[in-house]
Amino acid sequence: MPPVTPQISATPQISAIICTHNRDRYLGKAIDSLLSQTCGHYEILIIDNASTDNTRQVVEPYLSNPLVRYHYEAQVGLSVARNTGAKLSTAPILAYLDDDAIASPQWLQTFIDAYHQDEKLAISGGKVNLIWDCTPPSWISENLSGNLGFYDLGDRQLRIEQPGLTPRGLNYAIRRSFLDQVGGFDLNLGRVGKNLLSNEELHMTNLALQSGWHVSYLPDAIAGHHVAPERVKRAWFLERGWWQGISECYREQLAGEAGWGQLGRGGERLLRGLYKSVKLQLKGNATPDNQVFENLVYSYGQIGYLLKVVEGLAPWVKTTGKA
Repeated sequence: MPPVTPQISATPQISAIICTHNRDRYLGKAIDSLLSQTCGHYEILIIDNASTDNTRQVVEPYLSNPLVRYHYEAQVGLSVARNTGAKLSTAPILAYLDDDAIASPQWLQTFIDAYHQDEKLAISGGKVNLIWDCTPPSWISENLSGNLGFYDLGDRQLRIEQPGLTPRGLNYAIRRSFLDQVGGFDLNLGRVGKNLLSNEELHMTNLALQSGWHVSYLPDAIAGHHVAPERVKRAWFLERGWWQGISECYREQLAGEAGWGQLGRGGERLLRGLYKSVKLQLKGNATPDNQVFENLVYSYGQIGYLLKVVEGLAPWVKTTGKA
């Protein structure tokens, strides 16, 4: 049974938002973790993004709790759902938790403290540990575990200056005024149904840093992320790498970085990844299998990137006649 939480102030300091799509297996645990927070003055919004499983039935028992609200969003897309959650929320700080994640008890309070201490803080996120629902295979390297959500920059709070270190979206907070300033999460990025588009957080970090806002890593805002058995397959990682390459191409287009230079960048990365894979394989037993596979995933992603680049350049070539 869901825990019973007393009604808290009608003026929340922070809104906890779960955007969910067909994840009824884990959703209840995520909601339970939000109802066990140490802070007061918060609200919980469940954005059901066109789920066709038992999501509504999982949420139903929680709706008697005054903290919890439910909304069905028919348009599929993570960025769509996040924007819907922002519009329905009432607090100046928005904290997003994935539907298969578990927030630590101090999760929301850590965000509240950080945003109160730094009025220029736009984006923040915390440490993510993996909760394995199966035995971790030896071929998953530490870098590849990042594709499953793993994120650990240490035990000290850090100001993030490199977009590549941006917080994971499964454990992510953003200031409402900044989100309004940039017009919400870009609908060209973020997962839509079963595709694995990403890079919406990286794009947001770029926008924040370019406009003088701060981005921080908060080690005490800890979340655990379930690793479902269906993700622990080499094919899933290859697909994830492919979509990562496509996502990077989209992000560059949005940032005004598209053009012929993308072919050079993507080609160089592809050759580097393949060279490393071959070099490691030639070492034989002296090389861990996970390092070889990591470079193959990276290379496969660059193929996806290059194909999307060519697709983007084709209309320009047709119009100008330049090749």
